[in-house]
Amino acid sequence: MFPERFSNLPAYAFPRLRSLLDAHQPGGEVVHMTIGEPKHEFPRWIVDIIAQNADGFGNYPVNEGMPALLEAITDWVARRYGVTLDPATRVMALNGTREGLYNAMMALCPETKRGGKPIVLVPNPFYQVYMVAALSVAAEPMFLNATQATGHLPDFDAVAPDVLDRVGVVYLCSPSNPQGAVATRDYWARLIRLAEKHDFRIFADECYSEIYRDTPPVGVLQVAQELGADPERIVAFHSLSKRSNLPGLRSGFVAAGPESIKAMKQLRNYAGSPLPMPLQHAAAAVWADEDHVIENRRLYGEKYEIADEILGNLPGYHSPEAGFFLWLPVADGEAATLQLWQETGVRVLPGAYLGQEAGGENPGKGYIRAAMVAPKDEMAHGLTRLRDCLYG
Repeated sequence: MFPERFSNLPAYAFPRLRSLLDAHQPGGEVVHMTIGEPKHEFPRWIVDIIAQNADGFGNYPVNEGMPALLEAITDWVARRYGVTLDPATRVMALNGTREGLYNAMMALCPETKRGGKPIVLVPNPFYQVYMVAALSVAAEPMFLNATQATGHLPDFDAVAPDVLDRVGVVYLCSPSNPQGAVATRDYWARLIRLAEKHDFRIFADECYSEIYRDTPPVGVLQVAQELGADPERIVAFHSLSKRSNLPGLRSGFVAAGPESIKAMKQLRNYAGSPLPMPLQHAAAAVWADEDHVIENRRLYGEKYEIADEILGNLPGYHSPEAGFFLWLPVADGEAATLQLWQETGVRVLPGAYLGQEAGGENPGKGYIRAAMVAPKDEMAHGLTRLRDCLYG
């Protein structure tokens, strides 16, 4: 029998999208703007590194990440955020950050808080692994609507103190998926102070941190250091998927306090799926190189300008601060997605598929999400058709 705690899971976003659209013919040449799978060129020189280390496929990988990879990661953190971390005790390599976002909950969420189930605060809309991780440890996911009124980030100050006392973990994605909002230094500081006051951990999903317009998003690690916060409060996740256009490499990392990393390593000894050694060598080289990241960001900068030119005059259009998604207001996201597919062949994602009903509403219902990952000309063609179909 499927466990009861998973019995009410909604269909995952993309199978749900296929059920909505695939019975209907597209109304034109298909343009895929659904999944956040980067299409820019990845650094091709990693192929040579993988080939040079191919014998490593014949050995079991180092579970927590080989020393050279961990050092490359901590060197990057020092360059990017000005934070010095011990590679042996403060970071662990991941087989993609989705694995880490899930297993950190298994390793670190308390079984009880204030005599009852712990609460896990989840931004709404959200990356689906947050909810499933909370359910997996028998915690209570509580969804905080991130709307235009709250700057498209959760308003943690509005959560009642007695609720915060029961919180075990807070998930926060910055830059946010899908809205592209960025947590400011003050926003992080307020959340860290709440974590210290009410005794919970912050799981900071910063996988879009290197895709931005002009100003690098502030990171939770640097704000925690500035505040002198307990490092065990902060668990930060990063990935090469978006930064380096390498979603198939499945390479990310988690940075946290020594006790948190120790607990995650122990769980990983039993249940982890480490990155193959040739891929660890490749990942170490990619974390050490910034030139390809600068070029990637330049290409996304051009796409921001294209989106602003095509959609900028539309009522309610919000140009993202960072990331590569457009969060576009419509009357009904599901109806708009189906209309767009049938009339133009442009494929987007209904915003409601990324959210849950909370406070009597699903904050994604009146939106569609469009990923700016296609080549520029194709993206511009798709956005023009989208504008003319839904807003003409």
